[in-house]
Amino acid sequence: MLETRGWPGGYALLDSGNGRKLERWGALTLVRPETQALWTPTLTKGEWAAIDAVFDATLEDDEHGRWRVNAPERQSWTVPFDALTFECRFTSFRHVGLFPEQAPHWIWMEERIRARRAAGAPFRLLNLFGYTGAASLIAAAAGAEVCHVDASKKAIEWARANQAASKLEHRPVRWICDDATKFAEREARRANRYDGIILDPPKFGRGPNNEKWELFDRLPALLATCGGLLSDRASFLILTAYAVRLSYLSLYELMRDATRGRGGAIAAGELIIREQAGGRFLSTSLYARWAGADLLT
Repeated sequence: MLETRGWPGGYALLDSGNGRKLERWGALTLVRPETQALWTPTLTKGEWAAIDAVFDATLEDDEHGRWRVNAPERQSWTVPFDALTFECRFTSFRHVGLFPEQAPHWIWMEERIRARRAAGAPFRLLNLFGYTGAASLIAAAAGAEVCHVDASKKAIEWARANQAASKLEHRPVRWICDDATKFAEREARRANRYDGIILDPPKFGRGPNNEKWELFDRLPALLATCGGLLSDRASFLILTAYAVRLSYLSLYELMRDATRGRGGAIAAGELIIREQAGGRFLSTSLYARWAGADLLT
């Protein structure tokens, strides 16, 4: 289990239960659906009512719906992470542009990039399904040369806004709007190699030219391609999946296939967030990550 408790001034899971979660995002407090929160909340109804916005899901699923915002003119705000600044927004989905459960990956990745850079070696990172750029910008701030790929032009524009808010315009980040699978396959044909690769694929999605993505059908081939894109001195390959039908053992075996013959070590499990009120753990996603042999100590 990789746990985050949030971070000061940025994010905190305040409470959860009855299919919802109460969160602090920077200066705002939000309520969002959470199907895995089957238990009873710890805080009072009054504490749950003292919020800035709540997401009302549709009857069909908890991803789509609409926000009810106390101050409708406020549709975006900022959330810090270390020295960086990320913009959060109320979207037509329940997400606001940042996934705090990824913080253990960010910290782990950052430490390894800084260690490589301190030794005087360059570091090339590929971030597929990069979304609004949190991992890309954390890696860039640590000294990596980053290639960020996402199929959504809006997500890339959002990521560029985060780059500006974090004052990282001078850092080498390539923002590419493309289908992740097609881009990775082209990189393999061009014999381009990376020292670290991150994948955070959705369960379902569409590329910029309406390419269809289904995780269970497409992930094995893409992960195998990414294994071939790792350089001889590669440090890591990180995969996160939010598909509930998967087991982390399935991701572990996929990662073993993708990195066979490279040595190193593979860890797999769940990303979890600890709430403040009751100390309970909320599982958010599954992960598998490979670390090169030079990073095992």
